[in-house]
Amino acid sequence: MSRRPHRRDPEGHRLAILDAARESFGEKGFAGATVRDIAGRAGVTHGLVLRQFGTKEQLFLAAVPGHRELDRTIPGDRETLPERVAAAFVERMERNAAGDPLVVLLRSIAADQSVTAGLLEAMATNSLEAYSQVLGDTVPDVPARVAMLGAQLIGITVVRYIAPTGPLARMPADELTHHLTRVLRQILLAD
Repeated sequence: MSRRPHRRDPEGHRLAILDAARESFGEKGFAGATVRDIAGRAGVTHGLVLRQFGTKEQLFLAAVPGHRELDRTIPGDRETLPERVAAAFVERMERNAAGDPLVVLLRSIAADQSVTAGLLEAMATNSLEAYSQVLGDTVPDVPARVAMLGAQLIGITVVRYIAPTGPLARMPADELTHHLTRVLRQILLAD
């Protein structure tokens, strides 16, 4: 009996796992997605997923596009930070809100509050680190400002993408970006 040669491609496997995780979390929610399903979709073993990411929670955090986008969005001129953040958020959500991990996570709150709270806390910590690098010592109360920014984005996510209600749900994306920029400017940069 001949065995297929084992091909080592750690980076290829990692990318396949992340793609499969985003797909599975988007379809099934955090609680419904399983490491076995994600491994099957990625064409790898369950054990490889756990070796690469440790836990389902860590895999979820690694698959969250918002945090990878932070590295591309946040660096730059502090004065244009609100515009960059608003534009990136609206564009990401308009492109695929149903599969966005923030939407998936918010929909999962009822299923497992303790896990969801831990994941939201980890996301907030990552965000604080990224924003602190740009805002630094020039803006007071950075942790409170970043928490307010997160609450604003979560609120918009709920009323526009999860349970669409009111004017924010009906507003054109460019208008939403404009209004969100004004609010984020106040949160992030006002004295």
